[in-house]
Amino acid sequence: MAKLAFLGLGVMGYPMAGHLLKKGGHDVTVYNRSAAKASQWVKEYGGKSAATPREAAQGVELVAMCVGNDDDVRSVVYGENGALAGMSKGTILVDHTTASAIVAREVHAKAKEMGIGFVDAPVSGGQAGAVNGQLGIMCGGDDDVFAKAKPVLDLYAKSCVLIGGPGAGQLTKMVNQIVIAGLLQGLAEGLNFGMRAGLDIEKVIAVISKGAAQSWQMENRWPQMRDVKFDGFGFAVDWMRKDLGICLQEANKNGARLPVAALVDQFYAQVQARGGKRWDTSSLMNLLAKD
Repeated sequence: MAKLAFLGLGVMGYPMAGHLLKKGGHDVTVYNRSAAKASQWVKEYGGKSAATPREAAQGVELVAMCVGNDDDVRSVVYGENGALAGMSKGTILVDHTTASAIVAREVHAKAKEMGIGFVDAPVSGGQAGAVNGQLGIMCGGDDDVFAKAKPVLDLYAKSCVLIGGPGAGQLTKMVNQIVIAGLLQGLAEGLNFGMRAGLDIEKVIAVISKGAAQSWQMENRWPQMRDVKFDGFGFAVDWMRKDLGICLQEANKNGARLPVAALVDQFYAQVQARGGKRWDTSSLMNLLAKD
């Protein structure tokens, strides 16, 4: 049994932290910006809660975190009450936030100065993947640090792979989001075409999902696209636009052309303008469906 901390109990972090205790049997302390959410987690799973990231990180071997964006990462990691202030030399900080490669390299360098290991480890698989412990975790960092952290991460992972050095995990998550953006737009256009052509979409999906067009997005997002209902299915438009913004910013630095991702990002901006900020990413169909 190890002493661990988890910072950030959103739709992903809440069940991920639960796996550390229930599946791993570890001694887990949690921190959340809303103390009520932390208290709810303790009531459901056990463990302890802390008032600050620093307090949660004191005396533990590994600190995992999953927050919102670069600014949130910095606010939880740095400062008098930040996680690094409470961590000891030889411990490990793992960041599951989808953030920039810039902040990943920055935190890695700062942690290394203090003798603390760091892994940037964004995840894919959505809320269902977090709940079921079936996430894909793409990691960046040092080999020896990753090797120590992996048994903990495997408690909620279907796949956990070290891609490369600091920032490589975040760059891989950008690839993931670029691919998903194109898949969702293609799926929305195809289903809209089929429905306007009078086809039975359930039968269409039954056939094409067994061929070259098959994807996780198709199998999990076609019903809400067909029904044009986008509430309560997981990954929100606001979050996707945040992620695509990171991708486009990185592409401006490395010279990659992202014409489709940029276009889909603007489609999502239109969805936001229609009141769909918290709709699921399948809401691209809203721009195509009949009134």
